[in-house]
Amino acid sequence: MQVLLILLVGFWTRFNPNPPIVPVDSAFAAKQAERAAKPVQLLYDVDFATYFDNREYRAPYQLPQTILNFRLSPQIGVRILDCVGGKHELTAGVSYTQRLGGNWRDVQFDPIAWYHFSYKGFDAGMGAIPYTRRIMPVPEWLMYDSLTYFHPNIQGALLQYQDERGFVEFMCDWRGAQTAERREMFRLILNGEYRYKWLQVGGLAHMNHKASAAAVHEPVMDDIHLHAYAGANLSRLTPLDSLSIRAGYIFGWQRDRATDESFLNHGLIIELYANWWFLGIKNTFYYGDNLQPLRVRNVESSLGDPFYQSRLYNRTDLFVYLYRSSFVNFYFSWNMHYDGYTTAITCNTSNR
Repeated sequence: MQVLLILLVGFWTRFNPNPPIVPVDSAFAAKQAERAAKPVQLLYDVDFATYFDNREYRAPYQLPQTILNFRLSPQIGVRILDCVGGKHELTAGVSYTQRLGGNWRDVQFDPIAWYHFSYKGFDAGMGAIPYTRRIMPVPEWLMYDSLTYFHPNIQGALLQYQDERGFVEFMCDWRGAQTAERREMFRLILNGEYRYKWLQVGGLAHMNHKASAAAVHEPVMDDIHLHAYAGANLSRLTPLDSLSIRAGYIFGWQRDRATDESFLNHGLIIELYANWWFLGIKNTFYYGDNLQPLRVRNVESSLGDPFYQSRLYNRTDLFVYLYRSSFVNFYFSWNMHYDGYTTAITCNTSNR
């Protein structure tokens, strides 16, 4: 049994990549258009999030724990328009994360500082970039939700291109700079999707590398995955606001260089998403091999949800939007996990 409560309230202006569409008055729209035409523009963003995550799992792949913290992320920046239509942005800020019930020793500061260039659908960013700038979120089998609480930024580079036919993006997240005690770690993700009418075809390539520290020798490990999928967006054929389904194949290869061992694994993953007005459902079904065979040796070798160590895993999310606007998204969801051994329940409220 897991009880997860996340209270996440976001305040943003420019930096929300997918704001909900809401009616605006003509005067406000005119001001926005006038502001966007200025050659030099001021950008600002303040995000506040509170998480309460109480996990009482009785599953072999999960540890019972409670996470209660908040994160405050103010940002300020400037945008400059060049003579050919390109946009140059410099943004700086900080994410201040505090574990409630703790003290100053439990404070975490993550700097936000990055340069962003965009031109005719192409975007390039360098620096410490919020994960929310990705076009498509990293899937849960590669990014455990607990990591999003304490690892809010991409530390490296983000390259993207998108148009009406789809998108492609590449991310380099340098998670660990080598010191005498700290190991060198980074992950690379290349993903994209092509859309034609109701058809969707896409894929993802991923590499997570964990090296050793300078003074303390640790095993070097590699974690590589390839994922291909095909799906259909059936929203126009139904009275629902959104209905999509896709099926994919995951191939994984992991290596422990200390023992010269390699592991091959693969599996089938099927995803369903439906939304009508303020109600929705999302279901993810996985059947295959253990995608994280090195996790028992070093947890940092695999960053995905530990449930994907199971040969069979199903997650069903039932959600309801309690409030939606261009300023705040607030929803409640009831999540059920089944891994072939036990069923776990998650309750959460958040904004996305």
